[in-house]
Amino acid sequence: MLNDDRQPRSNSEVLASHSPFEVLRAFLKLGLISFGGPIAHIGYFRDEFVVRRRWLDDATYTDLVALCQFLPGPASSQVGFSIGLMQAGYLGGFAAWTGFTLPSAIALVGFAYGAHALLGTVGMGLLHGLRLAAVAIVAQAVVGMAQTLCPDRQRASIAVLAMVLILYSSSSIVQIGAILFGGVAGLLVCRTPPTSSTAPMPMPVSRRVAVAALTTFVLMLVGLPVLLRIGSHPGIALFDAFYRSGALVFGGGHVVLPLLRDAFVAPGWVSDSTFLAGYGAAQAVPGPLFTFAAYLGAVVQPTPHGVAGAALGLIGIFLPGMLILVGTLPFWDILRSRTGAQAAMRGINAAVVGLLGAALYRPVWTSSIITTADLSVALIGFVLLTAWRVPPLWVVILAALAGMLMVGTH
Repeated sequence: MLNDDRQPRSNSEVLASHSPFEVLRAFLKLGLISFGGPIAHIGYFRDEFVVRRRWLDDATYTDLVALCQFLPGPASSQVGFSIGLMQAGYLGGFAAWTGFTLPSAIALVGFAYGAHALLGTVGMGLLHGLRLAAVAIVAQAVVGMAQTLCPDRQRASIAVLAMVLILYSSSSIVQIGAILFGGVAGLLVCRTPPTSSTAPMPMPVSRRVAVAALTTFVLMLVGLPVLLRIGSHPGIALFDAFYRSGALVFGGGHVVLPLLRDAFVAPGWVSDSTFLAGYGAAQAVPGPLFTFAAYLGAVVQPTPHGVAGAALGLIGIFLPGMLILVGTLPFWDILRSRTGAQAAMRGINAAVVGLLGAALYRPVWTSSIITTADLSVALIGFVLLTAWRVPPLWVVILAALAGMLMVGTH
C-alpha cells in the first residue's frame, strides 16, 4: 500500500487512461473481498483508487460519494460505476459494475439453491461471525471518512446532528432531510474560497446522453405499471417490483430491504422466512447488498425464477440508479465549481458521515453485537484493520472462525 502523502495524479491525466479489462480486474478483486456493506465499500474504494492506484484525487472522490449518497439507488455501486466511467468510458463503467457485482450475485444464487446446508448450528455461527467482521470493517470506514470529511468543528457538528436525526428515524424521507440539512448548514458555516478540486471532473457523458438517461428513467418508472394494467405478464410484474424498489430508495444498502419485503412478501411471492434467510446471507457475502435481488429473483414463486429470475432482478434493481446517475453527471461539474456549491458539498459530505455513523449503530451494530464475546471479536477485528493494517479478507476469515467457535453462546 502506498503512503497517504503520495499525491494522486491530476484529473487531466486520468480520463480514459485505463482499459476496461484493467477496470474489470480491479473491481473484481474488490467484489471478492468487500465485506461490510455500502459504508465499508466507500472506504475500500478510497483505499484502492485514491490512495493505492491514484486513479483520482481525494476531493473528486468525496464529491462523487456525496453525489451518489444524494441520488436514489445503490450508492457504493454508483460510485464504482462513476470511477470506471472516468477511467475507460461506458465500457469501463459496465466493467466496474460487473466486477463488483458478479461475485456476490453468484454466491447468493448459490445460496438460494443450497440454503438448507447453512441452516444448522455451525452454519448460523458462520453467518454470525461474518456479521461481526462487518462491524469491524464498517467502523474502520466510518472513522476514516470522518477524519477526511469532518476535519473541523463545524463539519463535525453537522455530522453529529445528522446522525442524531437519522437515529430517530431511518426512513428515506428523513435521510434526504438530513442530507439537505447538511447542504444548508454547509452554506452557512463552511464557506471558504474555491479549492483546487474545481478542476473539471473527467466524465465522458454528454448532456444529450444525460437527458436521454433521465427520460428513460421516468418513462420506465411510469410506464411499467401502465403495462401491467394493460396485460399482467409475470416477467413485467417481477421487473417492475425490482425497478421500483431501486428507483425509490435513498442511501442504498439496508434501506432497500423494507421496500423489497413489501414488494415480495406482501403479495405472497416469497415467504417471510425465506426472505429473512436471504437477508442474512446477503449481509455475509462481499459486494453490494443490492445483489439480494439475485437471491429473490432465484426463489420467487412467479416465473421467471432461477438463474433467469436472478438476472432480471439484478438488472431491474440496479438500472434506475445508474440511469439517474448518468443523467446527473454532466450537470454536476457546473455546480461543484462554485463557491456556494462547494460549501454546500462540505456540509453534505459531513452529513453523509453522520448518516453512515447512524447506519453503523443500526442495523450493523444492533443486529450483530449481542454478547461480550461478540464485542471482543469486533474490537479485535477493528484493531487489526486500523492499527496492524491486516487485509480485510483475513479479518473476515478470523471472525467467521470465531463465530463458529461461539456456537451455542447466543
